[in-house]
Amino acid sequence: MEQTGRLYLCATPIGNLGDITYRAVETLRAADLIAAEDTRHTRGLLAHYGIHTPMTSYHEHNKEEKGAELIERLRAGAMVVCVSDAGLPGIADPGGDLARRAIAEGIPVTPLPGANAALSALICAGLPLEGFTFVGFLPRKEKKRREELARLAAYPETLIFYEAPHRLRETLAALVAGLGEKRQACAARELTKKFEEYRRTTLGELLAYYDEHEPRGEFVLIVAGADESTAAADTAAEMTLMERYETHIAKGLDKKEAMRRTAQELGIARRDVYQALLAEDAE
Repeated sequence: MEQTGRLYLCATPIGNLGDITYRAVETLRAADLIAAEDTRHTRGLLAHYGIHTPMTSYHEHNKEEKGAELIERLRAGAMVVCVSDAGLPGIADPGGDLARRAIAEGIPVTPLPGANAALSALICAGLPLEGFTFVGFLPRKEKKRREELARLAAYPETLIFYEAPHRLRETLAALVAGLGEKRQACAARELTKKFEEYRRTTLGELLAYYDEHEPRGEFVLIVAGADESTAAADTAAEMTLMERYETHIAKGLDKKEAMRRTAQELGIARRDVYQALLAEDAE
């Protein structure tokens, strides 16, 4: 019977270097090769634990070519460990593609469990845990993002999103527009690090807070699922541009700020709101 190697999917710390298992360290030391999303990043972890196993880069932009090479190494009997920059490989990175290739070739695939940002944030968010849906990063294109949120709006399960700090405000505005400002949510950042923080409130209040405060660190956003109490809030997602603008004016905001908030909620430019208001006045 032909002998093949084994692919290990190894969880790495999401912040605190102490969050790695003894088994993971031992396997990383014993492996023939480590396939890392960013070898420069992983080198720091390996140096911390005195691991000298050879590395190769394996990421979204080379996964086709490098994936084929890794499968050949595995077929030849190599022991390969796949790691992402942080957390479990395969969650919002190309590790899952390599696992599927290995499975198709009859190569054993084994997990080395450990840290994961999504689940770590979820259990500390204070929102229902009976069921949840991992979404990850929303589409960058506005139309696709709006379609995705329309699909998710009726989900009863708690929703989990990832976001980078420079896109957080845009994403929160899209969540408010798509799910309603009253949805309970938690913004978790810098998990397991010195400035770990959980901000537990509504989507609308999170957007208002980060409008005034610069987002820092990588974020996990945990959002409550739809239920009867959020039905009214979900209806807000269907408000017209003019209705949103007038709601902000009624709250006492000046015209400039009302236009800015409306543009944020709809994921459009402020000039588009201005043009729409001019067109409304002209009718």
